[in-house]
Amino acid sequence: MSSLAATVEGIGFWNDGLPSWPQARAFAHGAPAAADAPRRPAPQLLAPNERRRAPESVAVALDVALAACEAAGRDPASLPSVFASTHGDLAITDYICGTLASAPRTLSPTKFHNSVHNAAAGYWTIGSGCMRTTTAISAYDASFAQALVESLVQLASGEDAVLLAAYDSPSSGALSPVSRSEGLLGGALVLSRRAHGTRLRATLVDGDAPAASGPLARHAHGNAMAQMLPLFDALAAGGDVALLRAGPGRVLRVELAHETQAHDAPAREAQA
Repeated sequence: MSSLAATVEGIGFWNDGLPSWPQARAFAHGAPAAADAPRRPAPQLLAPNERRRAPESVAVALDVALAACEAAGRDPASLPSVFASTHGDLAITDYICGTLASAPRTLSPTKFHNSVHNAAAGYWTIGSGCMRTTTAISAYDASFAQALVESLVQLASGEDAVLLAAYDSPSSGALSPVSRSEGLLGGALVLSRRAHGTRLRATLVDGDAPAASGPLARHAHGNAMAQMLPLFDALAAGGDVALLRAGPGRVLRVELAHETQAHDAPAREAQA
C-alpha cells in the first residue's frame, strides 16, 4: 500500500480519570489523573432523556466525536464519519444472550435497539443532524488501524475532512473471559486535507506491532480499544512514529510531523 496522509485538525478523548484531551495530554506529561472525574460522559448532542438512556458505549463515542469537531471548529453535521469498536457493547450483548436463554419474552426493545454495532453511529447522525455517509467498522484488535485507513482513503477520494471515532466499553458476564475489555475508552480525530497543522502519514507494512508502553497505553491497557493508544500517546507527547496492529502480520506505521515541525520544515530545507 502506498502512503496516505492527512492533517489532524481536532482530537477528542475520554478515559477513566481523563475525561478530555487536554487532561490526557497533561497526564502524558506527568500530571495525575483527575480523582473527581465523572464516571461516564454526558454527550451534549442528545436530549436529556436520550442522554440518560444511551449506553456507555454510545455516550463515550458521541462525547469524543463532538469534542474533536469542536476542537477542529467543524460543524458535526458537515462531516462524513467512521466509527470503530472492537466488540460493540458487550454488556448489552451479554444481557440479550442471558435473557434469550432464561426469559425471552422479557427482552427489552431499547436494549435490543442498542445492541447493533452501528448504534453509536446512528445516535451520532440523529443527535448532530448529519446526513453525510457514516461507516461502522470492527476488525478485532485491528479495528482502529482499519478505521484510520478507511478515513484516509475517504480523504484521498475527495472528501475535505472526515471524523474518526473509536471506542469500547467494559465486557461483562460469560463473555468476559473470551472478550476482555475493562473501563471506558474513546478517542476521536477530525482529519482533513488542509496543509497546516499536525500531519500524519500512514503506511501498511509487514510485521507485528510492539507492545504499547506510553502513559496513556499503560493507563487504559485493559480496554479493547487500547490498540489506538500508541497514536494518541504520540500525539500527546510529540512523538514521530506510532505502530498500530493492522491484522495478522500487518502493522500500520503512522509517521507524525507536529505543527511546529511542519512549519519549521521549509526553513530547514532552505538552509540546507
